[in-house]
Amino acid sequence: MTAPLQFLTDSLATPIGQLIYICDSQGALRMVDWSDHEARALRLLDIHYGKGGYTVAKQRDPFGLTTRFAVYFAGEIHAIDDIPTATAGTAFQREVWRALRAIPAAETISYGQLAERIGRPRAVRAVGLANGSNPIGVVVPCHRVIGANGALTGYGGGLPRKEWLLAHERAHTPSNSASAPQSELAFSAD
Repeated sequence: MTAPLQFLTDSLATPIGQLIYICDSQGALRMVDWSDHEARALRLLDIHYGKGGYTVAKQRDPFGLTTRFAVYFAGEIHAIDDIPTATAGTAFQREVWRALRAIPAAETISYGQLAERIGRPRAVRAVGLANGSNPIGVVVPCHRVIGANGALTGYGGGLPRKEWLLAHERAHTPSNSASAPQSELAFSAD
């Protein structure tokens, strides 16, 4: 019998709710979500790794990840760009999730454009389903995908969070930051 994977977890109070994450023992993110959606996040972990296939231990700022999230929410939006991730979805899901990471901060694309980017222009629905199954929100930026008509559509954390994340990234993108008001944000890593 294979020993369960050993994961670490921490959380961070942000302007849009308590962010929770789980990483593996090498520091690769396995899950990022919001505390009010923790049941969904744990269900995804069970799907990907099997019930009993992993253990989760609380650790303060493992691999500096809590600090990097705090820096992102304080306005340095590229602080999370190179955080390693490890997912156990299907090959197609992982292909979509890799493509999500290539969408620059503060930019959006449609599901159809995302399908074209991965060379599957007719797989718009499948891309949408893979996007909705993304276990590593914020870092694998599914919030940057919008409807074909430019409208904000679906986000596991809720549309107000999606809207906030996009506005936050736009406000802190170098080409926009000179004209964008800077806010003072307070964080606590609980």
